[in-house]
Amino acid sequence: MADAALLARLRHRQDAMLALLQELVMTETPSEDLDRIRAGVRHLSTVVSELLGERPEVIDVQGRPHLRLRGTAQRPVLVVCHLDTVWPAGTTRRWPFAVADGRATGPGIFDMKAGLVQGLHAVSELGGRPDVTLLITTDEEIGSPGGRALLEAEARRSRAVLVLEPSADGALKTERKGISLYRLHVEGRAAHAGLEPERGVNALVELAHQVPGLVQLADARLGTTVTPTTATAGTTINTVPATAEMSIDVRAWTVAEQDRVHAALGRIGPVVDGAALRLAGGVNRPPLEAGASAALMALAARCARDLGLPEPAAASVGGGSDGNFTAALGVPTLDGLGAVGDHAHAEGEYVLTATMPERAALVAALITDLLEHCP
Repeated sequence: MADAALLARLRHRQDAMLALLQELVMTETPSEDLDRIRAGVRHLSTVVSELLGERPEVIDVQGRPHLRLRGTAQRPVLVVCHLDTVWPAGTTRRWPFAVADGRATGPGIFDMKAGLVQGLHAVSELGGRPDVTLLITTDEEIGSPGGRALLEAEARRSRAVLVLEPSADGALKTERKGISLYRLHVEGRAAHAGLEPERGVNALVELAHQVPGLVQLADARLGTTVTPTTATAGTTINTVPATAEMSIDVRAWTVAEQDRVHAALGRIGPVVDGAALRLAGGVNRPPLEAGASAALMALAARCARDLGLPEPAAASVGGGSDGNFTAALGVPTLDGLGAVGDHAHAEGEYVLTATMPERAALVAALITDLLEHCP
């Protein structure tokens, strides 16, 4: 059972949380800037060591560092965070960390540096227990190309996964759509647009023919979306385009729908005589389906009541996270346990400062309950 004194202790830490949050926000960590990622990892490693009393491992995957403080128990609870953000270097010069009217703002503060701070303080309340693993990756915002294998390996040895992604209105994420990403490439044949266009094979025209059929693969009734996004074609204004490309974003609530769309995309063929198609890509993240979160959601509600906090609502969202990967392994996963605020990836993203100790207390209570009652 959650200890009501836990929340009081963490509320006394709110100023310390905000001070650490300012440090992390002002230490910029864009996903694609490896020099800044490495500097951020070095700084965070020191922070973790000071706060938790143990220096985390720096694990290099494909030239990119990640941090892990590994529980030594047989089946620990896995707490998942990420350090990288979508904001380019230099953003803090025009938009530095600031606190006003109960809101803290700054690039990457909501997604997800405040959740990271909350997670560190939550784990620090557990007294260095050996049955918690803290994993902090640095490539979540670009699809976790290297961090995924590390995440899945830790999840397989864990009894549950708590993902500290942010939360609008405090709702916990019990369902996330799966994400598939594709690139459709068209090969045509160039020709002079004024002298002999009939000798060309217009790749852009072929691409235009494909768009309506792709859109029709969506199923609004099941919540499946198929969205052509970026497209490019041709080289000059007076040349029949010899090549064209289009990106396609697919979201689905179930694996079955992901598979259906994937199979249908694999069957598409050219319409324009002489054109050729090549499809690249596939599933990026499987769905986080409701069954993976149901028991943990009930436990979170009970812990909130014991702490004297409102029970969190459940939310189903279209965006993906690392929780999609762990849920697909069959490991109980609860997402959205991070910061409460809004405007992820948008100018002016913010967190509600008063909720930071509350969410840290909820995470600490969840871990304690899982370790005591869920072998």
